[in-house]
Amino acid sequence: MSLVDLVMPKLGESIMEATILKWYKQVGDTINLDETLLDIATDKVDSEVPSTVGGVIKEILFGVNDVVPIGAVIARIETSDVNVATAPTLIIEAENTTDQVTPTPVVAELNSTSTAIIPDEVPFVPTANTATIISSPVAPQNAYTELEEDFQAEPGEIKFYSPLVLNIAQSEGVSFQELQKIKGTGSLGRVSKRDILNYIAIKKGVILPNMANPINASPTAQVTTQTNTSVSTNEVVQNTVPLAQQETIAISKPTAPISTNPTLPTNQNNTNKFSDPTQVILTGNTALVEMDRMRKLIAKHMVDSVQTSPHVTSFVEADVTNLVLWREKVKQQFETKEGTKLTFTPIFIEGIAAALEQFPLVNSSLQNDQIVYKKDINIGMATALPSGNLIVPVIKGANQMNIVGLSKAVNGLANAARNNQLKPADTQGGTFTVTNVGTFGSIMGTPIINQPQVAILALGAIKKRAVVMETPQGDAIAIRHMMYLSMSYDHRIVDGAIGTQFLAAVVKAFESWDLNKQW
Repeated sequence: MSLVDLVMPKLGESIMEATILKWYKQVGDTINLDETLLDIATDKVDSEVPSTVGGVIKEILFGVNDVVPIGAVIARIETSDVNVATAPTLIIEAENTTDQVTPTPVVAELNSTSTAIIPDEVPFVPTANTATIISSPVAPQNAYTELEEDFQAEPGEIKFYSPLVLNIAQSEGVSFQELQKIKGTGSLGRVSKRDILNYIAIKKGVILPNMANPINASPTAQVTTQTNTSVSTNEVVQNTVPLAQQETIAISKPTAPISTNPTLPTNQNNTNKFSDPTQVILTGNTALVEMDRMRKLIAKHMVDSVQTSPHVTSFVEADVTNLVLWREKVKQQFETKEGTKLTFTPIFIEGIAAALEQFPLVNSSLQNDQIVYKKDINIGMATALPSGNLIVPVIKGANQMNIVGLSKAVNGLANAARNNQLKPADTQGGTFTVTNVGTFGSIMGTPIINQPQVAILALGAIKKRAVVMETPQGDAIAIRHMMYLSMSYDHRIVDGAIGTQFLAAVVKAFESWDLNKQW
């Protein structure tokens, strides 16, 4: 018998810790190789962690909601396999709906940066999906085998179900026929933990906040996707609380997104405002709403970034009239021909990527006392989620794509973010970040750097303004489409000269846009 350490798996280059959501086994329980042991969560994804060996759990070192560093030992398993001395490190390559977990052997490789730095930890290379494949006539080999007669898919149909989904279905008495009716919101239509929990809740008559419609043939349930996958079927959050009945309402561990602007008491006697100041009624009521896990992690990252990098912000303005007129002229034809919408974002990214090629220092990162120049230009675009949180999907190799490729990449990642279908790889590897603050009407901003990058560019709203233009006949006042650009950069390695020169290159790319450009 040997004792094997199970460690918190590596989840990506920028993820240093994870939160434990749930343990599926306790001390003394028997677990099989690759059987799900626990659920973990980061600010990007939720994932299952499988056991790397089969045996008996001898020790669990962390509890639910504990934040654990990557590489820390989280459990110890006693195994009879004499060939197993230590458990291999895992990298979790999973959807944010916790559908896929794949351990593979270690592959050593060099860092792709020009400095050829060998990382301390080299992650495993993910392979093909190892989730249970249910197809006729073979039944799955897992805890759900007692319902083997139900696992007969339609001829030619292949369904993918993770062990977690199958275990939930078994424990809740959901037959395979019912399971097939559930509409999956995961990658390739796979059924996620959230999908089956929502189905079970509806089946039991429990309505969860922001519950997704889990059944293909259920047109009456017009609801939106729930973003917190850790909610149980018995947990219900009441969205509206009469604050007038109590002085302070404390809402802990919310199981669904809660509005950041709770409704407070107003003058309900009539619809008119009081004309007499003495008639104003002050209740002194407040609402305490605990931040969800993602917001807590975002807050931590923002504080860490400010403490790590001395931020400097430079501002410029750009005349984007030609760019606006060109898009207005071709957008209908572009969508018809290419099958995707033409927004301003891919147009801006094309110019930004070209400027990054001219100023590689802005596309670098700082590692101790070494500047790591990145060969790839991977531009992250800050995207607001329906829950009010923020995520940054990354457009890989942005400088290698034309407007069509950038449009497809931008629209695909934006849709995946809104539908909670981003994969871990979609948010990793960024070398520079763009945030479009103009989307919400802001004309400029002072963004915080997305570590370990050294710069982030904010795009303000495009506004028509009267500006002075120099012409061969002299100065003239014209109505032009103008916008502000603001870039925050790490003053440890990027000085004001480089920062403003880079911004000038971006402005030049925007202002020199060809009205007759062919995509």
